Amino acid sequence: MTPYREQNRVLINRLIDIVTGLRVLSGLGGKQTYLGRYREDSQALVGQGYRVGAASSWTGALGSGLPTLFLAAVTWIAARMAAEGSITVGQLIAVYGYVAMLVVPVSFFIEGAQQLTAATVAARRVIRFLALEPDHSGGARELGPDPGILHDPDSGVEIPPGVFVALAGAEPADCAGVLERLARFTASDATWGGVRVDEVVLPQIRSRILLAENDAALFAGTVREAVAGRRESREPDLGNAVRAAVASDIVDALPDGLDSALDSQARNLSGGQRQRLRLARALYAQPEVLLMPEPTSAVDAHTEATMAARLREARRGLTTVVTTSSPLVLDNADLVLHLVEGRVAASGTHQELWRSDPAYRAVVSRTTATRDEEAAQ
Repeated sequence: MTPYREQNRVLINRLIDIVTGLRVLSGLGGKQTYLGRYREDSQALVGQGYRVGAASSWTGALGSGLPTLFLAAVTWIAARMAAEGSITVGQLIAVYGYVAMLVVPVSFFIEGAQQLTAATVAARRVIRFLALEPDHSGGARELGPDPGILHDPDSGVEIPPGVFVALAGAEPADCAGVLERLARFTASDATWGGVRVDEVVLPQIRSRILLAENDAALFAGTVREAVAGRRESREPDLGNAVRAAVASDIVDALPDGLDSALDSQARNLSGGQRQRLRLARALYAQPEVLLMPEPTSAVDAHTEATMAARLREARRGLTTVVTTSSPLVLDNADLVLHLVEGRVAASGTHQELWRSDPAYRAVVSRTTATRDEEAAQ
C-alpha cells in the first residue's frame, strides 16, 4: 500500500507540473516526451492499483458480508431445529429477531476495527514525523573567520576561498556528489581549512555553506517572502538579488510585484522562472560559500549568459561553486575543474581546457549541440 501511495503522489505532482508548464513544454518540443514518461509510469501504477484494490475489496467484502453470513447461519440452524420439532415456530421467529438485531452492532464492530487499524497506521506515521530532530551529532569544533580551502579527498577537488569555480564532467551526478560532500549532506572526509566538516558544529556549517538545489522548496506566500526566506526582507538588497538572478521580468509581470502571491512550489510560474527565484534567494542569503548544481539548466541561452555574468559579479570576493557543462557559465568561472569518473582530471580556465583537453571539449560540445537541437525544436 505504501509504495502505491508514494508512486501515486509522484505521478500527481508530475501531472500538475505538465499541465502548469504545458505552454513551455510545447514551445520546447518536450510535450510528447513528458507525456510518454507519464504514460509508462501510470501503466506501471495500474498494476500496483489492481493488487492494492484486490486486497481492499476483500477486506470490504468481509466487513459487509460477515454479519449477513452470521445471520444466515444462525437462521438456518434454527430453521432445522424448528423442522425437527426441537423449537417452536415462535421461538424460531424470536431467534431470527435477536440475531437480526445483533447484525448492526457486529457491523459497527467490524467497521470500527478497520478504522482503528487505519488510524493506528496514520498515527504512527505522524508520531514518527513529530519525533524527528535535526541531526547535530558528530561536530563540536568551531571554525575561525577565514577557514581557507575546501577540499574533497574523494574527488581531489580543492576550492580556494573567494573564487568562482565550475565543476564539469560527463557524469553530472559525480559533480553533484562533490557539492553534497562539501556541504556535509553526505558522509565524507571533506575538509575546510584542514578541519573535517563533520567535526564542525552543524549550525555553523549550515550558516556559512549553502547548497542551493534546483528542487528546493518554494512555499506558498509572496515573492518577497520566497526570496527573503527566513531572513528579514531588506531593500535594496532584495532588489539587487532579484536583478542578479535575472528575475526582474518575473516580478514586473506579476500584478503586485514583489508582493504578488505564489502557489505552493510556485506552480503558477514556469520551471525557468522558479529556478531564477531560487537563485535570487540564494544570492540574497549571501553565504560565505555558495554551492549550486546546474543553476541555469532551465533557461534559454540568452538568459543563461546574463545569469552567469551577473552571478559572477554578485559573488565577487565570495566562494562560489557550480556544476555545469554550459560554455556560457564555464567561460565566466575563475577556475574550471574537469572530472572524469568522479576524479579531477584537469584544471584551468575554460579557454585553457578547451584548447588542451579533448575529453573536456567533447563534454562541452555535446552540451552545446543538445541546446541547439532543443532551440531548433
